[in-house]
Amino acid sequence: MLPRSDIRLPWNSLGLVVVLGLLVLLFSLQSDYFFTGATFRTLANQIPALTVIAVGMTYVLLVAGIDLSVGSVMALCAALMGVLMVDGGWPLPAALVAGLAAGLACGLTNGVISAHWRIPSFVVTLGMLEIARGGAYLVTDSQTRYLGAAVGAIGDPLPGLGLSPALLVALVVVAVAQFLLLRTVFGRYLVAIGTNEEAARLSGINTGRWKALVFAIAGLLAALGGVFQLGYLQSADPNAGIGLELSAIAAVVIGGTSLSGGRGSVVNSFLGVLIIAVMQTGLAQLGVSEPGKRIITGAVIIIAVLLDQYREPLAARLARR
Repeated sequence: MLPRSDIRLPWNSLGLVVVLGLLVLLFSLQSDYFFTGATFRTLANQIPALTVIAVGMTYVLLVAGIDLSVGSVMALCAALMGVLMVDGGWPLPAALVAGLAAGLACGLTNGVISAHWRIPSFVVTLGMLEIARGGAYLVTDSQTRYLGAAVGAIGDPLPGLGLSPALLVALVVVAVAQFLLLRTVFGRYLVAIGTNEEAARLSGINTGRWKALVFAIAGLLAALGGVFQLGYLQSADPNAGIGLELSAIAAVVIGGTSLSGGRGSVVNSFLGVLIIAVMQTGLAQLGVSEPGKRIITGAVIIIAVLLDQYREPLAARLARR
């Protein structure tokens, strides 16, 4: 029987919602400009790229892997789409397909090399980080490509709603990814591989194939993040996404996904994204410097990892009660 993850424990998500609410309350008390519709709309339209990348990172961490290349892959795919549209005259749909294909290829390469040759994914994706970033500089000649209204419909808020199509698509991705994790054999296999890969292999699961698929999904979602970033900035910047992999890992860890694999939730990772976004926006409105924000964010990550050590014993006690 395949193991089941504890991703459906309501107390876990409830705890994250409480933390999110406390952060909103804290910043609202400290700043007159935080608790406004404009702030929340801006915040919501900034997170689609990080949201879909965090979904892919959740899957990767579930199988006890890690992907350090997602920020660079996002930049490469966005750069490729920008160059094809500006220099090549490609229409948006064709450029979008090319960008998504590039992200899928990068992710699949990570997965195949890591799974087939049993090389730690940390090493493989670190190499892909450099390759993809170099590719982004190469295809753009290290120059930003401005697209303007050609991609504005992706990131511009919808009239009357105030939310961008990119955010709505990102929410659909979260819902679908959570459903796959909870209700399909695919999700059970990821939990089994992350819990004990050797036991999963002996039970008949082709662990290498499933791990390669997970990294391919992560690459595809990084490319989708590149599409969202392209629409939000309305330009293709080869420097985009630097450090984004760390933000994605932070969001997923804050959301309770185990770094050792076998336990996680896409919805909780999304709550982690919201926590990071609220924290960074609130700190910026309070005038905290960039170094200060990085120190505080790093401290939150360490605290989340420490709390993760006590999550399983607490879950067991709650289950017995």
